[in-house]
Amino acid sequence: MIFTRPRRRGAALVAALLSTAILLAGCGSDDKSDQGDAVGATRTVEADNGTVEIPAHPQRIATLGRLTVSFLDLGGKPVGVTEVDASVLDALPEEQQAAYKAAKLLGSGASEADLELLATLKPDLILFSAPDSDFEQMKSELKSIAPTIFFGFSTDWKTRLSVTADATELTDALNAQKTEYEEKLAGLQGKHSEIIENTRFGEVSRGSWQDSGMFSLNGSQCSEIARVDIPLDIPDLGEGGEERSFEQIGDLSEYDVLLYPVDAEGQVTEGFAPVAESNAWKALPAVTSGKALGVYCFGDVSSTRSYRIYSTYLDSLDKALATLAPAG
Repeated sequence: MIFTRPRRRGAALVAALLSTAILLAGCGSDDKSDQGDAVGATRTVEADNGTVEIPAHPQRIATLGRLTVSFLDLGGKPVGVTEVDASVLDALPEEQQAAYKAAKLLGSGASEADLELLATLKPDLILFSAPDSDFEQMKSELKSIAPTIFFGFSTDWKTRLSVTADATELTDALNAQKTEYEEKLAGLQGKHSEIIENTRFGEVSRGSWQDSGMFSLNGSQCSEIARVDIPLDIPDLGEGGEERSFEQIGDLSEYDVLLYPVDAEGQVTEGFAPVAESNAWKALPAVTSGKALGVYCFGDVSSTRSYRIYSTYLDSLDKALATLAPAG
């Protein structure tokens, strides 16, 4: 920058003005450089769509599909979301519910999202979870709007949460939830070690959407956690367990203890009520001996897998196991 000595000014005044101008110019240059570095800085994360270059510090995050609940559950505040079922939303803390309601609703699901509306929000990062085929059809348009992190439905939930937290700078929140979960897990293992080591469990569930006269065995998302992390002896019958008919309820007598679903107030869930009210269920040895335990396991595999949600499951299971006499 060239400064011309003003006419009819004293030397002292010129020197003062020149010093001030240089100082201000220098400060302005530093600020601009700092802002440019902050805005332009990027890093990479690994997702189902490969290595994705994202802003180092994303400020405007849109969430489409299953990652909406994952982001909210970590305390995120999205600018745009796809619809979350009311029952799922009610399970989130009030602050997270408010964050969801403050965001722009983009559609009923990831594949139905209004991408033109999404573009008007000017997101700097998109979190997207849907079937692979849906992403393939939408990925070009999504990429033209903002860097997009994609996870399909088969990705391990712990990986999905870890990458989501890292990309959105919410790792501290994730670590806090994980620590709480691990502490509760260790406590449960210590208190109920004899039962865990000597008991064969069956986990019976039924959703209100299932056909009349049918139930599921060893298939809920919580039975997977109980089997892998605790670990309870719950036979692995494959993803989603096995669907059985009411005529097969008597076969459940092979299990020492049966776990069945209750709501947050400890009442039998609406979907499971037909099983619980059947004579075949009431006649089971585990039921007549008080070894059928109601356990609260919120949500479904599609959107609610998180350490915080599973901590509530461990609390309920801990109380249920406390009603059993240790195996001797």
